[in-house]
Amino acid sequence: MSKFNHILITGATSGIGEALALYYASQKVKRLSLCGRNQERLEKIATRCLEFGCQVSAQQLDVADAAATKQWIEECNAQMPLNLVFANAGVATLEETSNNVRNTFEINVMGVVNTVLPTIDLFKQAPSEHLKQIVITSSVAGYHGMPTCPSYSASKACVKAWGESLRLLLKKFGIGVSVVCPGFVRSRITDKNTCPMPFFMEADQAARIIAERVEKNVGLIAFPWPMRFMVWLGSILPNCISDFIYERLPFKV
Repeated sequence: MSKFNHILITGATSGIGEALALYYASQKVKRLSLCGRNQERLEKIATRCLEFGCQVSAQQLDVADAAATKQWIEECNAQMPLNLVFANAGVATLEETSNNVRNTFEINVMGVVNTVLPTIDLFKQAPSEHLKQIVITSSVAGYHGMPTCPSYSASKACVKAWGESLRLLLKKFGIGVSVVCPGFVRSRITDKNTCPMPFFMEADQAARIIAERVEKNVGLIAFPWPMRFMVWLGSILPNCISDFIYERLPFKV
């Protein structure tokens, strides 16, 4: 069973977010608060979580809307004090058009900011003995600029760095911060990929890895390890070598 009583998850309608919701429901947490932009998918995942016997609230929400996201988080906390918040909502850029690039940063960066800032405010006000942790979903693509997905890669690098910095900043307030950097995990994003996806993983397996490490307050949760090693190595190589490697990666079509 999880040590967390009330867990909030953004982007809970597919991929890692959906898998996390189902995992924690199966672990008999007292309450789940879920959001997503697609009402039909949101209702389906909420119904599946209810079957495990936990309380579930589901809200159709665009995390790019700062005011609406803040209000929702505060309402969830008023129903039962939050212990664990996953800033998980994210999108793929696909074609690097102006609109798609802007949307990527609005969701993947500002959506995380809009989720994390009100959570920090609430957690700072909570009693010192209250369990409180924030989890930010980044990606192994955030280790180095990827020519196959420039905007997605940059957005994930941003939240990775922010989360790692917040971990040290918020430690004195008793707030844990974890950053998740998964490789290729089944989701609506990877379903659209046409490029090779080495070390591909099912979402339920990824959720178990994340949840187990979050329970231990691991700071950086990056997996699978061969993919983590590859992107880490690429991030420390001289540009002349990394450029040679990355420009030969297969591009999405």
